[in-house]
Amino acid sequence: MNRRNGRAAGASGMSRRELVMLAGGAALARPLEAHAQPAAMPVVAFLGGASAQSYAGLLAAFQRGLGEGGYVDGRNVTIDYRWADNQQDRLPVLAAELARRAPAVIVAGDNAPAFAAKKAAPKIPIVFTTNGDPLYIELVTSFSRRDGNLTGVGLASGNLAAKRMGLLRELLPQLQVVGLLVDPSIQSYASQRRDAQQAARALGLKLSVLPAASEREIDAALAALAQQRARALLVSASPYFTWSRRDQIIAAAARQAIAAIYPLREQVAAGGLMSFGPELSDTYRRIGVYAGKILKGATAADLPAEQSSRFELVLNRTTARALGLEVPARLHALADQFVE
Repeated sequence: MNRRNGRAAGASGMSRRELVMLAGGAALARPLEAHAQPAAMPVVAFLGGASAQSYAGLLAAFQRGLGEGGYVDGRNVTIDYRWADNQQDRLPVLAAELARRAPAVIVAGDNAPAFAAKKAAPKIPIVFTTNGDPLYIELVTSFSRRDGNLTGVGLASGNLAAKRMGLLRELLPQLQVVGLLVDPSIQSYASQRRDAQQAARALGLKLSVLPAASEREIDAALAALAQQRARALLVSASPYFTWSRRDQIIAAAARQAIAAIYPLREQVAAGGLMSFGPELSDTYRRIGVYAGKILKGATAADLPAEQSSRFELVLNRTTARALGLEVPARLHALADQFVE
């Protein structure tokens, strides 16, 4: 009985010791487990002036750029998107919301989002794209040497009027009058108008400037151009034209039998006649690369602002046939891509 009691007591004693050891081990393990918890993923904030749907292809390119630095949304970085849905007055509020999250970097897609982010987050690194020269619109003060919190890639689209007008002349050798559809609400309005006027004078063409900032004004502008018996149109760089009113402009040009040239291939893919401008998907890939470098510890001042350097000519053969246009052999040779 004593042996049984001794064995029982011994077993009971072992159980107590085990419990004490387990309790002590658990107490020691808790801070280690807490210490081992993964750190919160860094946040990349993205501010866009249009809609997520319209930017779908560009966002894929942006994420490819991030991926080149080893960052994947949901795996080791969180991308927080805010969209103004073409309501520019919403951008300051959206930018302030993103700034309050204290992200590692803010990515601004276009001029108005870039300026809104610059005002809302003077201390947070900002990577931008712009329509036109970011130095000219005073977003940055220097391309190579800066001490501010902004860097990015400017779309050199506002100063390509001469090239675009020359392409229209090659397509329509008898061209005498060309229209310029321009958005008066954007900061580069004056420079786009000036560049087009200089290009028209150099080619001996009459320029008809058509400011339009609404659906009604766009239709009225193209109808007025048709009344002037103008056969060609230069559509200026504007987020409003590119994303919000793209289909309307393309349809109006077809209805009025006007040959139009656009800044970006996305407009030709949607049915426009032709485009000459920067390769936008490459630009968004590059700002993704810049965002990745900032996540790795670079500052905006470490990364020089750039201008887009890859340009492309895209032609829509189906639209050309619908307009009764024969594309010259030289344009065929120059084209980087054809859309059917």
